[in-house]
Amino acid sequence: MRNRILPGTTESVCPECLKRIPAEKIIDGGRVYLVKSCPEHGEYRVLIWEGGPAYESWATTKIPSSPAVCRTEVQRGCPYDCGLCPDHRQETCCVLLEITQRCNLCCPVCFASANNNFSADPDLAEIESWYRLLLEGGGPYNIQLSGGEPALRDDLPAIIRMGRELGFDFIQLNTNGVRLALEPGFVKELKEAGLSCVFLQFDGTTDEIYRQIRGAAVLDLKKLAIAGCAREGIGVVLVPTLVPGVNMDNLGEIIRFAITQMPTVRGVHFQPVSYFGRYPKAPPVRRITIPEVLRALESQTAGQLKSDNFLPASAENAYCSFHGNFILMPGGELKPWSSFETIRTSQAGQSCCKPLMAAEELKKGREFVARQWAAPQNANRPALGGCSSQGVEDGRQSGINTSSLDQFLERISEYTLAISGMAFQDAWTLDLERLRECKIHVVSPDKRIIPFCAYNLTTRNGKSLYRGLGVRV
Repeated sequence: MRNRILPGTTESVCPECLKRIPAEKIIDGGRVYLVKSCPEHGEYRVLIWEGGPAYESWATTKIPSSPAVCRTEVQRGCPYDCGLCPDHRQETCCVLLEITQRCNLCCPVCFASANNNFSADPDLAEIESWYRLLLEGGGPYNIQLSGGEPALRDDLPAIIRMGRELGFDFIQLNTNGVRLALEPGFVKELKEAGLSCVFLQFDGTTDEIYRQIRGAAVLDLKKLAIAGCAREGIGVVLVPTLVPGVNMDNLGEIIRFAITQMPTVRGVHFQPVSYFGRYPKAPPVRRITIPEVLRALESQTAGQLKSDNFLPASAENAYCSFHGNFILMPGGELKPWSSFETIRTSQAGQSCCKPLMAAEELKKGREFVARQWAAPQNANRPALGGCSSQGVEDGRQSGINTSSLDQFLERISEYTLAISGMAFQDAWTLDLERLRECKIHVVSPDKRIIPFCAYNLTTRNGKSLYRGLGVRV
């Protein structure tokens, strides 16, 4: 059926002025578009879903959960009252602390527009106040130290140690890996301070990809950073930013590389590019949707990974992300834990309309991330293939007896690869219904807790709603 309007309406913002405007979702063939019109700047029609699984089948129903503490009131409405406000429908899972705006790269694509803002780094006392703000607001939560490039701070170990001492059990570092590659001793300091995981910018397996997305050939540095984490027993999650025409044909190679680096590499988290911060200023016509990523994973792994192996989000809005967990078997194949159809059939057998509890799903997700993304305690060893990329052959020679329950459970702990992705929203794709269910938040300099996509929301000409002085709407 063509040009079918999906039931219900939502709201979005104008990409030119960020004013809140009505929006609707229209199915045209196998594509779903968000259509909206600004009285001043005209109509916008942007692709948000393409192909199977069907858009409507991906939906989940949840009983919402209000934030533990609301620091702002509802005055102007979403997305202008973030703090969090009482209209938000999900608690906090992961919080970004932006501890510097400095960076040692100047990537053409950067959600934080690093190096454009030369404000001084927050001192340790200020960062401690952020930690305490989160504890007062229902924490501890999972923490991601971000920026800019947070590894530029010589006192990064002290920041990690402080968080640990205050009760934050899972602290990950969002990094390009350059300093970790060049200073192995610094990696050791981070481990000793209590770092749980490295969230490593990893856009592909060729230097040409990095030249286009990061402005420099840094693949060898990425491999050295992973090797350093392997020596110190720090878990690594590879984080590819997917850019149309640049690295969408490299997803299978990224997965194959990840396998050679297990058990140090704990997951791959794909992020289709969102048009906020710093990005090429051509109109963002080309969109990478969740179904396209799933199809690419299936085709580029010769069907070893199947679209059916991936599930929608349960803690955040279903249309924000996908995830699947796979065990690397001794023969070298990835075996999925579950399938989309199995879960759907099971849910239908229980109750066709049984809703999920947002708070319970959030707790399970937060605990899974902390357990899976950190290196297993008994896996302080080199990765399977090391940086020589010997490949899955090492796994075939491992001699794991999967008929033994103890050895099989150890296999699950050490050799589970979590493959996931998140479609962050920008001013073109923003759906306020999705935003209200966001679980990834940022502590702003004025000590508000703001959903990630709202904090980074950027107009077509680069002005932000919350970063810096923000846009007056």
